[in-house]
Amino acid sequence: MTLDHDILIIGGGLNGPALALALAQSGFSVGVIDALPRDTRADPEFDGRAYALALSSQRLLRNIGVWPQVSDDATPMLEIKVTDGRAGEGPSPWMMHFDHAELEEGPMGYMLEDRHLRRAFLDAMDTEERITAYTEERVVAQSPDSSGITLTLASGKSFRATLAVGCDGRRSGTAERAGISRTGWRYGQTAVVCAVAHERPHNGIAHQFFMPAGPLAILPVSGNRSSIVWSETDSRAAELAAMNDADFLDALRPAFGSFLGDISLKGARFTYPLNLTLANSFYADRIALVGDAAHGMHPIAGQGLNAGLRDVAALAEVLSDARQRGEDIGSKAPLARYQEWRRFDTATLATATDTFNRLFSNDNPLLRTLRDIGMGAVNAVPWLRRSFVREAAGLTGDLPRLMRG
Repeated sequence: MTLDHDILIIGGGLNGPALALALAQSGFSVGVIDALPRDTRADPEFDGRAYALALSSQRLLRNIGVWPQVSDDATPMLEIKVTDGRAGEGPSPWMMHFDHAELEEGPMGYMLEDRHLRRAFLDAMDTEERITAYTEERVVAQSPDSSGITLTLASGKSFRATLAVGCDGRRSGTAERAGISRTGWRYGQTAVVCAVAHERPHNGIAHQFFMPAGPLAILPVSGNRSSIVWSETDSRAAELAAMNDADFLDALRPAFGSFLGDISLKGARFTYPLNLTLANSFYADRIALVGDAAHGMHPIAGQGLNAGLRDVAALAEVLSDARQRGEDIGSKAPLARYQEWRRFDTATLATATDTFNRLFSNDNPLLRTLRDIGMGAVNAVPWLRRSFVREAAGLTGDLPRLMRG
């Protein structure tokens, strides 16, 4: 049967376009099937959402040609301060302080708003002749066979490729149709995401404040603004989401503190129920899973998108190498190599975020004492502190070529 593309990607969020660009640079013909309209993806309005891109992820964006379009809007993360305490009482004197000066490579990463990154991906795909985007289309069936896979859309259209890649989120229809089961659980927490403006400059410092109900991340974006990721109990998060802006700020201020002066709300608020979900396999017959479709974890370390982009770089490398060796890129052998490369890393990261959330999201006096001592110990040992800095920058482990310096 005639192929429409070498590879079909299901999902047009962030990982899907990144993978399409990486594959196209390797000479693959790629189709991206996106359920949303292009105008929705390209909306230039500021909505408060932003991502902490590790240095390795920034390298990937540079190597697939996206970074020049977003670099002026990115904010370098120069320091990370991790503290423990209660809202209104201020943080514990014990803390972990990570400084980019302990890296030879530069900043630990960059904060970048969602609206800038999405638009840059769309523009880059528009100029790549090997990529075709199919917007406002939804996959309803997938049929693999010995020579390829056929995807059927709700519109009645069908497309055929050698391989299909699910980049369609934590409730991946691609994984479900392939019969891939999942392991995971809810945390009883919901993240409230927004942005605030403040009087004083943040100086590129990211803050993670652990409170009994969950962590508050204060992440520097351009200008005197910060992106907020506030993990609260489900019931409290629902109350926060229902508040008017003035009441919400009154609730936020005791946790946020006054170190950046007075704060005001910028853009909309979003809520995301938090859970852990791991696909029990990262591949099936002529199917691969990437990003949240393969692994969704707690945002406690801001590593969700970074883990997805590492999937992108690894899968693009595996498929490119497989084609050069004359292998069928949709066959079991290359897909098994992709899983072997990524599954242990993502399981380890998911376990770490789960453990940190359980350890810190409580008010147990004994655990509070132990974790404060632990943070103080990490901060006092240079080699241990440096290892945390390199981990935050995404510079540890077996890096794919697209993420190397």
